[in-house]
Amino acid sequence: MGKLYLVPTPIGNLEDMTFRAIKVLKEVDYILAEDTRNSGKLLKHFDIGTPMQSHHMHNEHKTVENLIKRLQAGETIALISDAGTPAISDPGFLLTRACVENNIEVECLPGATAFVPALVNSGLPNDKFVFEGFLPDKKGRQTRFLALAEETRTIIFYVSPHKLVKTLAEFVQYFGAERPVSVSRELSKLHEETVRGTATEVLKHFEAKPAKGEIVVVVGGKSGK
Repeated sequence: MGKLYLVPTPIGNLEDMTFRAIKVLKEVDYILAEDTRNSGKLLKHFDIGTPMQSHHMHNEHKTVENLIKRLQAGETIALISDAGTPAISDPGFLLTRACVENNIEVECLPGATAFVPALVNSGLPNDKFVFEGFLPDKKGRQTRFLALAEETRTIIFYVSPHKLVKTLAEFVQYFGAERPVSVSRELSKLHEETVRGTATEVLKHFEAKPAKGEIVVVVGGKSGK
């Protein structure tokens, strides 16, 4: 029986790649990559010559069955996403679940993921938190906001740059103007920035200065006061 490795990759700074991740990627039979072009640059940087195969949200439903057969035949596979830890708002869950159902060993290496540093440096309570990832674009969006308005734990979102101002305006609408918000962008990269304040203050900041890059938004939970 083979084995599936879930291998985190840097979210920006290549120095965040672990020695163990490099070792695993060199030793497995092949690598599943969300985007082989992006991952090819990473593998070249670390002199990793292992063959790659495309595995992304548009084809993972079709490829899981064949991958399970290859794992059952004894092959070792590493799964990587474009950045961060596989299955965290990226492909990985379907294959992991299929491995568990078929008693195939799965090992997830510790490593980079965007929401942890954003949560920790937000200054908001991090003893209990909810990871929401990306909000629905249309259907179900209002329903999610109405439910989350009552959430008392810190809430974490992934937000694309062109939707940030709209999302912050929705925070003001559903959570209240004074709800604490922290926006981290370009984590681990040259232009890393974290903007903290009330929902209104942070909204005004990004209305005046549109954001670029990868963004994680952390929102304080509803106060019990």
